[in-house]
Amino acid sequence: MTKAGSRIAALAAFLITFSACGSQQSAGPTITDPGITKDEIKIGATYPESGTASFYYAVAKGATAYFQYINTEKGGVNGRKITYVVLDDGYDPSKTPDKARELVQDQKVFATFGNLGTPNNKAVRDYYNAQKVPQLFVFTGASIWGSQYDQYPYTIGWQPDYVTEATIYAKYILQNAPTSKIAILYQNDAYGQDGWQGFRSALGDKVSMIVGEAKYNAGDPSDMRSQVNALKASGADTFFVIATPAYAASAATNAYTSGWKPKIYMNQVAASTVTWRKVVQQVGSSAPVDGMISTRYLKDPNATEFANDSGIALYKQILDKYGNGCLVADNFCVAGMAFAYSVVDVFKKAGNNLSRKNVVDIAAGQMNETDNFLLLPGITVRTSKTHRFPISQLQTIKWNTDHWEAFGSVQDGRPG
Repeated sequence: MTKAGSRIAALAAFLITFSACGSQQSAGPTITDPGITKDEIKIGATYPESGTASFYYAVAKGATAYFQYINTEKGGVNGRKITYVVLDDGYDPSKTPDKARELVQDQKVFATFGNLGTPNNKAVRDYYNAQKVPQLFVFTGASIWGSQYDQYPYTIGWQPDYVTEATIYAKYILQNAPTSKIAILYQNDAYGQDGWQGFRSALGDKVSMIVGEAKYNAGDPSDMRSQVNALKASGADTFFVIATPAYAASAATNAYTSGWKPKIYMNQVAASTVTWRKVVQQVGSSAPVDGMISTRYLKDPNATEFANDSGIALYKQILDKYGNGCLVADNFCVAGMAFAYSVVDVFKKAGNNLSRKNVVDIAAGQMNETDNFLLLPGITVRTSKTHRFPISQLQTIKWNTDHWEAFGSVQDGRPG
């Protein structure tokens, strides 16, 4: 071969190699983070499958049902199937760190998603952020998930925060019942204290309207008789409850059986229709909770206004095939499916760049989801560099006999 021929051959070889490299680059970055293969996205969570908060396990079931639907009927996310590993921490924050290490070190998840409980998530956010493992859309409305993002960039919430919710109740009382005497029952941890502080702050110079306060610890016996008797003795005519469902139901029931008939404001995490229908069934009357006020951001499968809603129809179809015992009437199943939609949305937006960093950047700063099929019309999942509260809108609702009814418009508690 001549020298000219050798140069041409070498050039041709170089061009072939360069072309091959270019093709590899166009296919996207190489995946190096754990939990990602060409066929799988492996994520995990901690939930109370056991213990006093086990009713929340329906959230995990709702999410799992949606992932199975995506895997089976949609071919996964960009060709990858989602594996969701859920570990039981019993709603005990002392147990959550061991479960978190199991997810990261043993299960080797790519990210965690939907971990439940304010104290539980607080117990592990240092660990997840140190490991740079996304703590996506934690199922708790503590305001810290949106306000402490500089310190914990890998952690983000999803649902409306408790301060926003409590502010809506306080403003409603000030406008519609300004002479109220208010009693508050709250869970004595970061969850309950967030709503308690938010409510007091929103009352401003009218905070003296609060005439009684009582609290309980998560894991205590769920009978709220002593707390209710103390609050009844305060002379309150209004009762704001910041509690998980078992404690909230006990508080309302004991108020009724004691002869105390306050106006009840119920935090939305305890507002499942299933919970209050059981209360009505147990006491044989809807009197204890008729007129009770709460808030919502999700469609209610029990409401006649959504009887012909396409989103609720899809929800029912998914549960029918993949629900694994999740009850259609259970609002926690709705919640699980709704925020599973959002994490799938994040993975879709990430495309082939499924790195932990990119996924966190999208979830925490680039969301503008207007088509979640289970959110109320007009409610958007949005985040930016300065707005880390994905959902900040709520609608007020009132209990009527055996169901919730909406009243008033959707309110945005955190504009910006």
